[in-house]
Amino acid sequence: MEIKRPKGTEDVTPSQVYKWQYVEALIREICSLNGYTEIRTPAFEHTELFKRGVGETTDVVQKEMYTFEDKAGRSITLKPEGTASAVRAYIENGLFNEPQPTKLFYFTPCFRYEKPQSGRLREHHQFGIEAFGSKDPAIDAEIINIAMTVYKRLGIDNLKLRINSIGCPNCRVEYNKKLKEYLSPKLGSLCETCQDRFEKNPLRIIDCKEEKCQQQLTDVPFMLDNLCDECSDHFAKFKEALDTIGLEYTVDPKIVRGLDYYTKTAFEIVTDVIGAQGTVCGGGRYDGLIEQIGGPDTPGVGFGMGFERLLIVLEKAGIEIPMPPAVDIFIAGLGAAGEKKSIKLVHELRNNGMKADRDYMVRSLKAQMKYANKLSAKFVTVIGEDEINNNKIRVKNMATGSEEEIQLNQLIEYMKATK
Repeated sequence: MEIKRPKGTEDVTPSQVYKWQYVEALIREICSLNGYTEIRTPAFEHTELFKRGVGETTDVVQKEMYTFEDKAGRSITLKPEGTASAVRAYIENGLFNEPQPTKLFYFTPCFRYEKPQSGRLREHHQFGIEAFGSKDPAIDAEIINIAMTVYKRLGIDNLKLRINSIGCPNCRVEYNKKLKEYLSPKLGSLCETCQDRFEKNPLRIIDCKEEKCQQQLTDVPFMLDNLCDECSDHFAKFKEALDTIGLEYTVDPKIVRGLDYYTKTAFEIVTDVIGAQGTVCGGGRYDGLIEQIGGPDTPGVGFGMGFERLLIVLEKAGIEIPMPPAVDIFIAGLGAAGEKKSIKLVHELRNNGMKADRDYMVRSLKAQMKYANKLSAKFVTVIGEDEINNNKIRVKNMATGSEEEIQLNQLIEYMKATK
């Protein structure tokens, strides 16, 4: 029986992986310019981390996590998102003892059991930013600018930034009372999930995608109109920071994000490149998360950007990612002496920074030339017994078709001069 990849996963073959590498390199450059360094965390964690960090009322924890018991009976979960793991690593490795803020980025696989669709796979990949230790609203603006810069550097300009403040535990107490008073007579008309959220986290009801729930929210009170003085001041300074760096935005009081740990700043970046306006990046502030997971009282802010969705946006926008440089030179060996010499030369060329290759399939000379063409080799040369004895070879420029005769022992210097 043929074994195929699991549903909701994809292979990234050489014909596509160069796109991932190009975008990753660009992101690393942008993060470095902003003072962010890379962190790598395990693909799986103890389940309790996500229950405490992501929140037990979220769809992620209730419906989507890949959770299992290991051989010792411990509950283990494949990472459904990146922030909780980064926070756990920040605490466990004592990064809070270093000069703050701690500014991190990562590329990570994430696993969610949901219906696979374009840009949303059961195993998907995420680029994430986390900044720990600063309450300054300017750092909220900084991370958003990083996300916008990634898309703009890739050629996507028609982005829209939507922002909101979802308050803090202090101002949510009174707001939740208002929200429950509003929702209570409508409770029977809400979906089962929202009925469950009513007691645990009523704010999440505003984020429900069910049409029948949205119909009950036409004049719902918003958190934005019920902020405490601290949250109101933070939001005003956040908007001022966005204005200062020239980022346009729309205030959208319906943005609450899908995870329980968010406080104050919440944002989404949307584009219509993939049809109806879709979110291509989202995040916000989570000032209580580090303490909730067991660390010191430390503020934090971050975002997640789906890699697969990013590549779909580029494809839909008709933006071509450049292919990596071709093979610099292909050496075709003729006869035993030529093949032996080609092995030595390819090794030496590579040691001198050239992309060199040869035949490993015992092809005829004609077939080797065809193979060199498929490799998009810039130059080709043939080496046999005569070339070795005369110390002369002809190097062909595959783009122009021109040939140049040089001394065999000068090949490395000749290739360096073409760089």
